[in-house]
Amino acid sequence: MPDRTPPRDPAAAPAGAWSGRFTEAVADLVKRYTSSVDFDHRLAAADIAGSRAHARMLAAQRVIGEKDLADIERGLDAIAADIEAGRFEWSRDLEDVHFNVERRLTETVGDAGKRLHTGRSRNDQVATDVRLWLRGAIDDLLARLAALRHAFCDLAEKHAATIMPGFTHLQVAQPVTFGHHLMAYDAMLARDMERLADARKRVNRSPLGAAALAGTSFPIDRERTRAELGFDALCPNSLDAVSDRDFAIEFAAAASLVMVHLSRFAEELVLWSSPRFGFVTLADRFCTGSSIMPQKKNPDVPELVRGKSGRVVGHLVALLVLMKAQPLAYNKDNQEDKEPLFDTVDTLADTLAIMADLVATGIEPDAQRMRDAAREGYATATDLADYLVRKGLPFRDAHEAVARAVRRAEEKGCGLEDLPLAELRAFAPQAGEDVAAALTLEGSVASRDHPGGTAPSAVRAAIAAARASLPAR
Repeated sequence: MPDRTPPRDPAAAPAGAWSGRFTEAVADLVKRYTSSVDFDHRLAAADIAGSRAHARMLAAQRVIGEKDLADIERGLDAIAADIEAGRFEWSRDLEDVHFNVERRLTETVGDAGKRLHTGRSRNDQVATDVRLWLRGAIDDLLARLAALRHAFCDLAEKHAATIMPGFTHLQVAQPVTFGHHLMAYDAMLARDMERLADARKRVNRSPLGAAALAGTSFPIDRERTRAELGFDALCPNSLDAVSDRDFAIEFAAAASLVMVHLSRFAEELVLWSSPRFGFVTLADRFCTGSSIMPQKKNPDVPELVRGKSGRVVGHLVALLVLMKAQPLAYNKDNQEDKEPLFDTVDTLADTLAIMADLVATGIEPDAQRMRDAAREGYATATDLADYLVRKGLPFRDAHEAVARAVRRAEEKGCGLEDLPLAELRAFAPQAGEDVAAALTLEGSVASRDHPGGTAPSAVRAAIAAARASLPAR
């Protein structure tokens, strides 16, 4: 049959590197819908680094000549300088960061720029760029986490002996120290650092050389580009290398846990700074007022931390759903990985920075209010039960005896320590003159002098261990 395809109008063809296949221009709406350059231009430094390594490998393998390599490197240097100086003009017509850089390179150095893409696809190119960018982002986040942990340690050390109520079910449970409470968050953040560092290992694997999906027929040296770009290993399967984003999902999961931990602390700051608690005062610069109520001092920073945790968790869900039904190999769906990934990094970085400042300089505890609150709710009841056990009473019997003593104290409107000894002996004949020491707040916290305990000495040991595990400031 005769070819009835209408002749191609070069003027109407799209501007992309794939334009020879098409006979009509991409509609403006489609350009806007499919373009990613508005957000993925932040991958430019990684894109240039990956292109430089790829070009050097091609030259070493004699796929391109040394003159081409010199021209490519000169052109990439000029583009990097223009981007750094804000002179580079990004075009939505060119779809993404990769085509924008490649087009400028070709305009600058001619045919050498056209040879750069030999043995490479945008599929392995973008996977490489995202991994390079995310690796750097993780390193920055680890440094920010370390700074926040240092701030927690400093504040905890000042208050290693400051007594406050410990809670379960938001009910007064047992006395703890404020320093011990703060170090609980350091323990969470320490695990967060471990998770991010571990996720970094799987981020730091090179997909470059996988090309579109099947590898390339050119005699490439993947090990060379891996080493030059600082990757720890190669992605072993070309189909998987270009199509999966599990490394980004894993990072988003770790980031979500960081935000959840920060949100828990933020919630406590909201509670503690309210007049009903009055445990802490937050510096004015972390709060705002009300447009109608002149007395208000709203803890906006902690509230926003709490709110932004939902934003980051939402990005994790978005990435999981994005990946869940994709057949092998690359699909355009994966363009949608970048905005949630970028926003997760930005949100977490900003949150860590502001929380480090808040913990270091913006929290003023009220030790007396904390101590007064610890005297409520019969916080030393467990200490009395432990005392009776040491006197020979089985724990369950001691538990029952103390429960009845608490009920009697409630009826009288007094604390356990205020019950006369004779009255206390009506419930627990084993109680002696030394029982009073077991009912003091200081005695309660001091008795828990073991690793992980709330005794001031144990808290100071935990602080020292945490600092030893952190990079120096």
